[in-house]
This record gives sequence, structure tokens and C-alpha cells, in this order.
Amino acid sequence: MSIEATTEILSQTKETGEWEPPMPPTDLIFDDGEPLETNRHRTAMNVLIESLQHAWRDRNDFYTGGNMFIYYSSNQIRNRDFRGPDFFVVIGVDGSKIRQGWVVWEEDGRYPDVIIELMSSSTAQIDTGAKKDLYERIFRTPDYFVFNPFNPNSLQGWHLDANQRYQPLVANEKGWLWCETLGLWLGTWEGIIQRELAVWLRFYYPDGNLVLLPYEAAQQQAEAERLRAEAAQQQAEAERLRAEAAQQQAEAERLRAERLAARLRALGEDPDAL
Repeated sequence: MSIEATTEILSQTKETGEWEPPMPPTDLIFDDGEPLETNRHRTAMNVLIESLQHAWRDRNDFYTGGNMFIYYSSNQIRNRDFRGPDFFVVIGVDGSKIRQGWVVWEEDGRYPDVIIELMSSSTAQIDTGAKKDLYERIFRTPDYFVFNPFNPNSLQGWHLDANQRYQPLVANEKGWLWCETLGLWLGTWEGIIQRELAVWLRFYYPDGNLVLLPYEAAQQQAEAERLRAEAAQQQAEAERLRAEAAQQQAEAERLRAERLAARLRALGEDPDAL
């Protein structure tokens, strides 16, 4: 949404003290034809979506999406330049429902519980200004984060306090921010994704372990299975060597017994009498 449109809505909210959406429009559009600014922004968005879906793969009570419309007011019909959050999560909804966008009045008035905007130099002012105000005062989104994929030190976050106002989050010693709603850390991770080496925004479990992407989990599982196969092969080889050693020892004992018997016979003694 344009700064002017967002400011108008916030001004109306300030004047009345309350905000109620007008009658829902019926001619919604869900594709503005505007891609994310760079391929890295697109990849960064998909990393967040796919990793959370993998972390919560046993759950069906949430919806996560990105770069798609969130409709909450018919005023948006007049503002075709609106682009939804780069990443958002709504908890406590039917995750199996297919959606082209998020239409608040079709979702029992539910707004995103977590929003992440992937900034650029051209959007930083809006993301930390007008959009932040929108998400705080109208969406009431509990956790809001911003990050520029081209600036590893740009991560910022806010959490709604008891007065429904955003308070800045304080990073831990690793520079990560805690997302209370998801019960996960948000922090940076350097590595190659989609053939691009960069510092990516990633989720971390409370114990500090990285939330893996599906293909990373598959690679990890394949590596674990390879190591188990190697361990089993090594154990089998060790068992074979132990069996060979036992056989060699038995053979040595047999030869010693034969030599002793031959010596006794040469001395005219009966070896069976021993």
C-alpha cells in the first residue's frame, strides 16, 4: 500500500479511536504482477516459508505465505500499488485451505500473527515506518521483523506489549531475535542456497539448532544413513576379523597339538595317555 493510503487509514483510526472495515469488495485481485526486487529476495522469502513448513510438518493449524495480498479494507481496491508482506504466518487456522491471498473478512477477522519484510534500500523507510505502523495499529500483529538480504546487520524486530504498542526486541549474544509467537529464533546463517552464497535470514529452534529446509533435512538424513551404513559395514568387518583371528588361533592350537603328539610318539610315549 502507498504511504499516502496507509497514512489515511491510520489517521482515520486516530480520529475515531476505532476502526471498522467497510463493506467487503467483490472484485479482488491477487496478482499485482510485481516480482520481488531481486532473486535473493525471492529466495530469502522461500527459505522462510519452506523451513517453517518443514519445522511444523506435523501441524495443520497454520498458514504461511509471502508476497501475496492481505485484504482487510475495500479502500485497497483503489490502491493497486499495495503489495502484501514478504512473509507472514497466521496460527490457528485451517492450513489445508487453498488461498490466492489472505482476505481478513473471509478468515473470521484473523490477521497475521508474524510478519517479516525483506527490505531494500528503496523500501526500508516504508517497512520501518508506514508498514510498521499499519501492522501495529490495524493488524495488531504480535511479532514484526525486517531484514535486508544484502545487509547482514540489518535485522530488527518488534513485539506488541500489553498496551498494543511495538517494543523493539533485544538481540542475544549471537545477534538473533526471539519470535515469541513462533517459539523460534530469527538469525542469520551464511551458506549456499539456490547456488548463491549469502547471509540468509533463518529460523532456529530454542536449543539453537538450525531449522532445516526440506532438501537440507533430506541431505542430513541421507548422510546419517550413509554413516549408519558405514558403521554397520565397519562392525561387520570387525566381526569378520575377529572370526578370522579366532579361526587362526584355533588352527595354531591344532598345529601345536599335532606337533606335541608327534614329539611324544617319537619318544615312544602314547600321546593319548596324557
